[in-house]
Amino acid sequence: MPSPAIHKLIKPGLFIVALVPLAWLIYRTVNNDLGANPIETLNRYTGDWVLRFLMITLTVTPLRRLTGWNGLLRYRRMLGLFAFFYACLHFLSYVWLDQFFALSEILRDVAKRPYITVGFTSFLMLIPLAVTSTSGMIRRLGARRWQQLHRLVYFIGIGGVVHFLWLVKSDLREPLVYAAILALLLGFRIWNSAHSSRNTVASGTVP
Repeated sequence: MPSPAIHKLIKPGLFIVALVPLAWLIYRTVNNDLGANPIETLNRYTGDWVLRFLMITLTVTPLRRLTGWNGLLRYRRMLGLFAFFYACLHFLSYVWLDQFFALSEILRDVAKRPYITVGFTSFLMLIPLAVTSTSGMIRRLGARRWQQLHRLVYFIGIGGVVHFLWLVKSDLREPLVYAAILALLLGFRIWNSAHSSRNTVASGTVP
Protein backbone atom coordinates (compact mmCIF):
# COMPACT_ATOMS: atom_id res chain seq x y z
CA MET A 1 0.00 0.00 0.00
CA PRO A 2 1.17 3.59 -0.59
CA SER A 3 3.24 5.23 2.13
CA PRO A 4 1.89 8.22 4.14
CA ALA A 5 4.04 10.54 2.01
CA ILE A 6 2.43 9.17 -1.16
CA HIS A 7 -1.02 9.58 0.40
CA LYS A 8 -0.31 13.28 0.88
CA LEU A 9 0.41 13.62 -2.83
CA ILE A 10 -2.50 11.55 -4.10
CA LYS A 11 -5.29 13.77 -2.81
CA PRO A 12 -4.13 17.11 -4.31
CA GLY A 13 -3.14 15.25 -7.48
CA LEU A 14 -6.59 13.71 -7.72
CA PHE A 15 -8.17 17.12 -7.12
CA ILE A 16 -6.22 18.61 -10.03
CA VAL A 17 -7.06 15.69 -12.32
CA ALA A 18 -10.77 16.05 -11.45
CA LEU A 19 -10.64 19.66 -12.66
CA VAL A 20 -9.14 18.74 -16.04
CA PRO A 21 -12.57 18.18 -17.67
CA LEU A 22 -13.61 21.70 -16.60
CA ALA A 23 -10.36 23.17 -17.90
CA TRP A 24 -10.84 21.41 -21.23
CA LEU A 25 -14.42 22.69 -21.46
CA ILE A 26 -13.27 26.25 -20.78
CA TYR A 27 -10.55 25.89 -23.41
CA ARG A 28 -13.06 24.65 -25.99
CA THR A 29 -15.48 27.45 -25.12
CA VAL A 30 -12.84 30.17 -25.43
CA ASN A 31 -11.74 28.75 -28.78
CA ASN A 32 -15.31 28.42 -30.12
CA ASP A 33 -14.89 24.66 -30.40
CA LEU A 34 -18.30 23.55 -29.12
CA GLY A 35 -19.74 22.57 -32.49
CA ALA A 36 -22.87 23.66 -34.28
CA ASN A 37 -24.98 23.48 -31.10
CA PRO A 38 -22.86 24.80 -28.19
CA ILE A 39 -25.65 24.54 -25.61
CA GLU A 40 -26.26 20.89 -26.40
CA THR A 41 -22.52 20.24 -26.27
CA LEU A 42 -22.27 21.87 -22.84
CA ASN A 43 -25.25 19.93 -21.52
CA ARG A 44 -23.98 16.62 -22.85
CA TYR A 45 -20.38 17.17 -21.76
CA THR A 46 -21.21 18.13 -18.17
CA GLY A 47 -23.80 15.34 -17.94
CA ASP A 48 -21.23 12.79 -19.09
CA TRP A 49 -18.86 13.85 -16.33
CA VAL A 50 -21.58 13.61 -13.69
CA LEU A 51 -22.09 9.97 -14.64
CA ARG A 52 -18.38 9.28 -14.82
CA PHE A 53 -17.72 10.66 -11.36
CA LEU A 54 -20.71 8.79 -9.97
CA MET A 55 -19.36 5.53 -11.42
CA ILE A 56 -15.85 6.26 -10.11
CA THR A 57 -17.25 7.04 -6.65
CA LEU A 58 -19.27 3.81 -6.62
CA THR A 59 -16.14 1.90 -7.66
CA VAL A 60 -14.23 2.86 -4.51
CA THR A 61 -15.91 0.37 -2.16
CA PRO A 62 -15.65 -2.70 -4.45
CA LEU A 63 -12.05 -1.81 -5.25
CA ARG A 64 -11.27 -1.42 -1.56
CA ARG A 65 -12.76 -4.83 -0.78
CA LEU A 66 -10.94 -6.52 -3.66
CA THR A 67 -7.55 -4.95 -2.94
CA GLY A 68 -7.73 -4.55 0.84
CA TRP A 69 -6.56 -0.94 0.48
CA ASN A 70 -8.72 0.84 3.04
CA GLY A 71 -6.99 4.14 2.25
CA LEU A 72 -9.15 4.40 -0.87
CA LEU A 73 -11.98 5.59 1.37
CA ARG A 74 -10.05 8.83 1.92
CA TYR A 75 -10.82 9.86 -1.65
CA ARG A 76 -14.44 8.75 -1.97
CA ARG A 77 -15.90 11.91 -0.43
CA MET A 78 -13.96 14.19 -2.77
CA LEU A 79 -14.96 12.13 -5.82
CA GLY A 80 -18.60 12.32 -4.77
CA LEU A 81 -18.36 16.07 -4.35
CA PHE A 82 -16.94 16.38 -7.85
CA ALA A 83 -19.95 14.42 -9.12
CA PHE A 84 -22.12 17.05 -7.42
CA PHE A 85 -19.96 19.87 -8.80
CA TYR A 86 -20.41 18.69 -12.38
CA ALA A 87 -24.11 18.06 -11.70
CA CYS A 88 -24.41 21.72 -10.68
CA LEU A 89 -22.72 22.76 -13.94
CA HIS A 90 -25.03 20.45 -15.88
CA PHE A 91 -28.10 21.88 -14.15
CA LEU A 92 -26.86 25.44 -14.57
CA SER A 93 -26.28 24.96 -18.30
CA TYR A 94 -29.89 23.80 -18.60
CA VAL A 95 -31.62 26.49 -16.53
CA TRP A 96 -29.42 29.33 -17.79
CA LEU A 97 -28.38 28.62 -21.37
CA ASP A 98 -31.30 26.43 -22.39
CA GLN A 99 -34.19 27.96 -20.45
CA PHE A 100 -32.85 31.43 -19.53
CA PHE A 101 -34.10 30.96 -15.95
CA ALA A 102 -37.72 30.83 -17.14
CA LEU A 103 -39.20 29.07 -14.10
CA SER A 104 -42.53 28.27 -15.77
CA GLU A 105 -40.78 26.63 -18.72
CA ILE A 106 -38.48 24.67 -16.43
CA LEU A 107 -41.41 23.36 -14.37
CA ARG A 108 -43.28 22.46 -17.54
CA ASP A 109 -40.25 20.53 -18.78
CA VAL A 110 -39.87 18.71 -15.47
CA ALA A 111 -43.55 17.74 -15.51
CA LYS A 112 -43.85 16.73 -19.17
CA ARG A 113 -40.48 15.26 -20.15
CA PRO A 114 -39.71 12.03 -18.27
CA TYR A 115 -35.95 12.20 -18.83
CA ILE A 116 -35.87 15.70 -17.30
CA THR A 117 -38.09 14.54 -14.42
CA VAL A 118 -35.67 11.74 -13.61
CA GLY A 119 -32.60 13.93 -14.05
CA PHE A 120 -34.01 16.72 -11.88
CA THR A 121 -35.02 14.25 -9.16
CA SER A 122 -31.55 12.72 -9.17
CA PHE A 123 -30.00 16.18 -8.85
CA LEU A 124 -32.22 17.00 -5.88
CA MET A 125 -31.16 13.75 -4.19
CA LEU A 126 -27.52 14.71 -4.64
CA ILE A 127 -27.94 17.91 -2.64
CA PRO A 128 -28.38 16.35 0.85
CA LEU A 129 -25.44 14.05 0.17
CA ALA A 130 -23.22 17.02 -0.64
CA VAL A 131 -24.49 19.01 2.37
CA THR A 132 -23.81 16.11 4.76
CA SER A 133 -20.40 15.20 3.34
CA THR A 134 -18.41 16.87 6.13
CA SER A 135 -17.05 15.11 9.20
CA GLY A 136 -19.14 17.42 11.38
CA MET A 137 -22.35 16.32 9.70
CA ILE A 138 -21.38 12.67 10.10
CA ARG A 139 -21.03 13.26 13.86
CA ARG A 140 -24.35 15.13 14.03
CA LEU A 141 -26.29 12.50 12.10
CA GLY A 142 -24.53 9.50 13.58
CA ALA A 143 -22.77 6.90 11.48
CA ARG A 144 -25.83 4.69 10.94
CA ARG A 145 -28.18 7.48 9.80
CA TRP A 146 -25.44 8.99 7.67
CA GLN A 147 -24.85 5.67 5.92
CA GLN A 148 -28.57 5.19 5.35
CA LEU A 149 -28.85 8.67 3.82
CA HIS A 150 -25.85 8.15 1.56
CA ARG A 151 -27.32 4.97 0.13
CA LEU A 152 -29.30 7.40 -2.00
CA VAL A 153 -26.27 7.39 -4.27
CA TYR A 154 -27.42 4.04 -5.66
CA PHE A 155 -30.75 5.52 -6.72
CA ILE A 156 -28.97 8.61 -8.05
CA GLY A 157 -26.75 6.40 -10.19
CA ILE A 158 -29.78 4.54 -11.54
CA GLY A 159 -31.58 7.84 -12.16
CA GLY A 160 -28.58 9.25 -14.01
CA VAL A 161 -28.37 6.24 -16.31
CA VAL A 162 -32.13 6.28 -16.97
CA HIS A 163 -31.94 10.03 -17.66
CA PHE A 164 -29.25 9.39 -20.28
CA LEU A 165 -31.10 6.42 -21.82
CA TRP A 166 -34.30 8.41 -22.22
CA LEU A 167 -32.43 11.44 -23.53
CA VAL A 168 -30.77 9.78 -26.51
CA LYS A 169 -33.04 8.91 -29.41
CA SER A 170 -31.11 6.45 -31.55
CA ASP A 171 -27.59 5.45 -30.51
CA LEU A 172 -27.97 3.75 -27.14
CA ARG A 173 -24.47 2.32 -26.95
CA GLU A 174 -22.98 4.88 -24.55
CA PRO A 175 -25.83 4.91 -22.00
CA LEU A 176 -25.91 1.11 -22.13
CA VAL A 177 -22.21 1.04 -21.25
CA TYR A 178 -22.97 3.13 -18.17
CA ALA A 179 -25.91 0.85 -17.38
CA ALA A 180 -23.65 -2.22 -17.57
CA ILE A 181 -21.02 -0.62 -15.31
CA LEU A 182 -23.65 0.40 -12.78
CA ALA A 183 -25.23 -3.08 -12.84
CA LEU A 184 -21.80 -4.60 -12.18
CA LEU A 185 -21.09 -2.23 -9.28
CA LEU A 186 -24.49 -2.71 -7.65
CA GLY A 187 -24.37 -6.44 -8.32
CA PHE A 188 -21.04 -6.64 -6.48
CA ARG A 189 -22.59 -4.92 -3.47
CA ILE A 190 -25.55 -7.33 -3.43
CA TRP A 191 -23.21 -10.32 -3.74
CA ASN A 192 -20.90 -9.01 -1.02
CA SER A 193 -23.80 -8.34 1.32
CA ALA A 194 -25.21 -11.85 0.79
CA HIS A 195 -21.74 -13.36 1.23
CA SER A 196 -21.20 -11.45 4.49
CA SER A 197 -24.62 -12.58 5.79
CA ARG A 198 -23.81 -16.22 5.04
CA ASN A 199 -20.48 -15.93 6.88
CA THR A 200 -22.23 -14.33 9.86
CA VAL A 201 -24.78 -17.15 10.06
CA ALA A 202 -22.06 -19.78 9.61
CA SER A 203 -20.01 -18.32 12.45
CA GLY A 204 -23.04 -18.46 14.75
CA THR A 205 -23.06 -14.72 15.47
CA VAL A 206 -26.06 -12.44 15.43
CA PRO A 207 -25.92 -9.81 12.62
